[in-house]
Amino acid sequence: MKRKKIIIMGAAGRDFHNFNVLYRNNKDVEVVAFTATQIPEIEGRVYPCALAGSLYPKGIPIHPEEELLELIKKHKIDEVVFSYSDVSYDYVMDKASYVMATGARFAFEGGLPTMIKSKKPVVAVCAVRTGCGKSQTTRRVAEALLAMGFKVVAIRHPMPYGDLAKQACQRFASYSDLDKHKCTIEEREEYEPHIDRGIIVYAGVDYEMIVRQAEKEADIILWDGGNNDMPFYQPDIHITVVDPHRPGHEISYYPGQNNLLMADVIVINKIDTASPENINEVRDNIQYYNPDAIVVDGASPIGVEDPSLIRGKKVLVIEDGPTTTHGEMKYGAGMMAALKYGAGEIIDPRPFTVGTMTQTFEKYPNIGALLPAMGYFGKQLIDMEKTIDRVECESVIIATPIDLRRIIKIKKPSVRVFYDLQEIGKPDLAEILANTFNPSAKSKSKGKKR
Repeated sequence: MKRKKIIIMGAAGRDFHNFNVLYRNNKDVEVVAFTATQIPEIEGRVYPCALAGSLYPKGIPIHPEEELLELIKKHKIDEVVFSYSDVSYDYVMDKASYVMATGARFAFEGGLPTMIKSKKPVVAVCAVRTGCGKSQTTRRVAEALLAMGFKVVAIRHPMPYGDLAKQACQRFASYSDLDKHKCTIEEREEYEPHIDRGIIVYAGVDYEMIVRQAEKEADIILWDGGNNDMPFYQPDIHITVVDPHRPGHEISYYPGQNNLLMADVIVINKIDTASPENINEVRDNIQYYNPDAIVVDGASPIGVEDPSLIRGKKVLVIEDGPTTTHGEMKYGAGMMAALKYGAGEIIDPRPFTVGTMTQTFEKYPNIGALLPAMGYFGKQLIDMEKTIDRVECESVIIATPIDLRRIIKIKKPSVRVFYDLQEIGKPDLAEILANTFNPSAKSKSKGKKR
């Protein structure tokens, strides 16, 4: 019987997971290639045989997404499976139209068929866009579960940008583990806050292997989602974060709307800085699309180390990278801090960029007058350090979840921004989690059955 030929469109995350769960041992399907976008220097590599399995003794090639149509024609592809996240519906349908014009089928994989069932209860924290405040929400959930007496292990959405076979199952319990695995800035931003709280973090490529290892150490698995992707594990409680600074995005981006529809709890974050009109638009959409969800109002109040380094100064603002690139945010906590503490002038870094930082602005021209923290590989770190040094400013505002000064050398006076989730009103996340899980029987869940 002829095997159906497939290409998986991805970005080194959901694509590998979909393959592992649905296609790796499927003799009716031949995955001819992955295509890659969003992640620098991932294309041109191979998904190795060690991960691809016996049906793929040579592994599976990873091509730039720009070669997709050529690959469809060359290999007579039957189906293209779209497998990455945080893109608008217009973007998705544009890709679909080009694929279908070749005669190939354009497909998605549903949430539940790709969710692995854990032996332990799972709390999933997801979002409708990158930059909603999912990370501080995850930290708040972790603190509440720890206070209830549970041993929590976090499993993070994949960011495998190195040797994929070596990254199949990674465990992070200390900063030395981050160095051992040569973690990027993006990885450190997500792992360090958990490590600081004594929470072990797992991540990698093979999420069946990962959860089986994590279960040995956990009472509860905390799924720390990435971008606006759906959970990789069946959740006992599904928490989704929405952003009133981008009203309407919760129903117009893939697969963020899926998370909105599936959520048991929806956190409206940043209501301290969003307009009432935007907040109400988001509330209306929640009521229309998921009226049964519990809604939690949240704020992300901003603080800084030393306001005197901002007030009246010419400042360079460094924001979280993914939030400002494919998250499309023109401002973040750093910009808010600059306004709150009275910066004299915000210096546009674009005239001063070098190398890969210049390329980042060319690829994402709508970033605005801020510097995204880019550190997927060594050259980006070097170029970011050079760019900061070249910018004609008096001080630097660092609004990344980790202290960049530990990773690169910043010669100018600098100040770090801090922000955490604060729930407003009741029920808050701690109360919701207490009602879901019975602290006296840690392995049993009272959550919604799925």
